[in-house]
Amino acid sequence: MKRGAAYAVGIDLGTTHSALAYLPLGEERAAPRVLGIPQLVHPGEVADRPLLPSYLYLPHAAELADEALRLPWTPPGPAPREVVGELARAQGALTPIRLVSSAKSWLCHPTLDRRAASLPVGSPEEVPRISPLDASARYLAHLRAAWDAEVAKGDPALALDRQAVTLTVPASFDAVARELTVEAARQAGLSEPVLLEEPQAALYAWVEAMGDGWRKLVQVGDLILVVDVGGGTTDFSLIAVVDRDGELGLERVAVGDHLLLGGDNMDLALAHRLQQKLADAGKTIDRWQLLALTHGARQAKELLFADRARMSVPVTIPGRGSSLMGGALRVELTRGELNSTLVDGFLPRVDVTARPAAQRRAALTTLGLPYASDPAITRQLAAFLSRQREALDASSAPVPRLSGKAFLHPTALLFNGGVMKAAELEERVREVVAGWVAAEGGAAPRALPGVDLDLAVAKGAASYGRVRGGRGIRIRGGTARAYYVGVETAAPAVPGLPPPVEALCVAPMGMEEGTAAELPRRELGLVVGEPARFRFFASSLRRDDRVGAVVEREAELEELPPIETTLPAASGEAGQVVPVALRAHVTELGTLELEAADAQGRAWRVEFNLRAAEQPQA
Repeated sequence: MKRGAAYAVGIDLGTTHSALAYLPLGEERAAPRVLGIPQLVHPGEVADRPLLPSYLYLPHAAELADEALRLPWTPPGPAPREVVGELARAQGALTPIRLVSSAKSWLCHPTLDRRAASLPVGSPEEVPRISPLDASARYLAHLRAAWDAEVAKGDPALALDRQAVTLTVPASFDAVARELTVEAARQAGLSEPVLLEEPQAALYAWVEAMGDGWRKLVQVGDLILVVDVGGGTTDFSLIAVVDRDGELGLERVAVGDHLLLGGDNMDLALAHRLQQKLADAGKTIDRWQLLALTHGARQAKELLFADRARMSVPVTIPGRGSSLMGGALRVELTRGELNSTLVDGFLPRVDVTARPAAQRRAALTTLGLPYASDPAITRQLAAFLSRQREALDASSAPVPRLSGKAFLHPTALLFNGGVMKAAELEERVREVVAGWVAAEGGAAPRALPGVDLDLAVAKGAASYGRVRGGRGIRIRGGTARAYYVGVETAAPAVPGLPPPVEALCVAPMGMEEGTAAELPRRELGLVVGEPARFRFFASSLRRDDRVGAVVEREAELEELPPIETTLPAASGEAGQVVPVALRAHVTELGTLELEAADAQGRAWRVEFNLRAAEQPQA
């Protein structure tokens, strides 16, 4: 807990929307409040909104005057030539080549240089570009400026950087994406944010909303499945209700793989459905018009889901001629098309034995996000529950043992993410999971009373800030994955075969924040003074590997992006191999560090952050 903080602040840095909630640390029973975020809603018009759309628009110099871009905190002089929030989203629907979207998904792209100015992808050369890291930092900087203007009001002690800030990330974010999120926060002027998994934040919000009554809604032995479908990602988490010295406790026992599957995919699917309708009417559109159609489809989707009595919504996109109005194209999205595309397409009724289809990829492909190969969320969920049953059955995790059953049986469901606001989508998930459980003789899981799905993560993150101060129930769990470093083994050279690599466990699954683990002594050498490549691996299934355990087949693990850096040689020649011992540390912020120390006390630190390592320290 940050010393002297007056507020616990929770920030949901979302793929499509961001939000900020807070509560005073001096009031034990205070409920989280949501900050109304000032933002441009029309050129020259600022209004408060509970959500900040996570979009950044880069207008042409002749498109919007400086005065139209001013915010309450904009200093005198030329205004920044960028727009964040509601106006950015609206302008981008008209001119998508200048719109940055899904920065959070790009931030966790496994092969992209996330510091390179690459967004908007595929835009013409005359359009300025920005990196996923910088775009994320801009959204956070907007939230910081809004807080400082609306809450701090010039009081340095109330500035956002002086508060206990919790920043949420998908549970499936790996160590690199977590570190990059912290870096974006620091770039935005937030020096010590703490990371929290979004499904856990949702459960904290639920506990906060239920008050003391949450203990009457669950019992020891319950297994809560959190289904979190947001704008860009789908996360599954399992949280067990346990007995802690006679009191109810909560422990996160499993996290699913990182799935780039969410509202963005759904909007694009609807856009392709509407594109086909236009084609059937003899009208063709280019890829930039398809982007505009995608934004229009999202708006139509939200209107239809919000009003079940409405049967269709018109979608209009600009034409390609000089007369935008005269060349505009119009198409209708009907409720039948919405349900068949989204409910049946993304949440089909499948058996629990169904598995995601692996699509064969072409040798050459355009640069894009690594979306899930199978858009069927129910197939992804079936695979998650089945894989985790095998992994948890062989562990000491506090989950019911289901001998002869094909998958873990959740006893309660908690929904999160803006996508799940649609009653039709929530109902289909409940129906499918209940059918799976019933087929194996179990009772249908009950749905936990809902909270505001748009704001639950931000509110839960604020509540977590108070829990970190020692007040309230804390969800235990530690790291969601086990982490490994690749160690090249000494072996005779064989033409055409690289040296074999062992994966050495440096941080077991469940390692708590603020703890360190020293690996058992073994003969390890660290190459210093010349470029070196570190290979890292992770697993969300290997629960029982302890620090120092060796996995000889690294193919069983998920390989993370490598870190290439030069560790300085304090003495001796470049390329020297120094005998070292390894030590891992999960920081209080929730990031992972790896340190190699020699017999003289010198230490080299390598963080999972794709940056150069620090200088050796005595």
